[in-house]
Amino acid sequence: MTRDPSFRGRAILRFLAYAIFLFFLVTLPALAQETEPSPADSTIGWGFRWLNFAIVFAGILYFAIKICGPYFRGRKEEIARQVAEGARAREAAEKLRQEVRDKLAGIDKEVARIREEAKRSTEAEAKRLRELARREAETIERAAEAEIAAARRNARLELKALAAGLAIDRAEVLLKEELTPEAEASLIHIFVEQLAGSAN
Repeated sequence: MTRDPSFRGRAILRFLAYAIFLFFLVTLPALAQETEPSPADSTIGWGFRWLNFAIVFAGILYFAIKICGPYFRGRKEEIARQVAEGARAREAAEKLRQEVRDKLAGIDKEVARIREEAKRSTEAEAKRLRELARREAETIERAAEAEIAAARRNARLELKALAAGLAIDRAEVLLKEELTPEAEASLIHIFVEQLAGSAN
């Protein structure tokens, strides 16, 4: 289980505060000496002072590395991870930007292709509609010609029937006018003779 980074930071600050306090506690007596020359002011005294300082400093440095090392390593790893994520995000953005540029570069060609295709499609549709209209007109014309021909035949038949009716009516009138009882008897006699002749 990892600790909260802010907790580590507070622990490090607390440690540094204790270390600085100890440093001044150890070195304060040396700084607060009276002005009288003392054996500590000799070369050996200064040597011990520097040796004491080096030991205290080494202890402080050791504890700082021991306590602060994991914190700084964790921060280093976190920063490295964020940098890697940023690099991956930047690469993805670059790739996307390049794809968009490629698409935008080809959009004029695509628009021209779509326009040409639409023009061809419109022309083909217009041609198809013209052909369909022509065929429909031909069909209507043939149907009209057939109707006209049928109407002509019917008119001729009606005229023939009318003419036949008129002829029969006229013949009846003529027969009535010209047919006398003697002529009628003569016609019946001729009809009977023809029947008798045909029966033999």
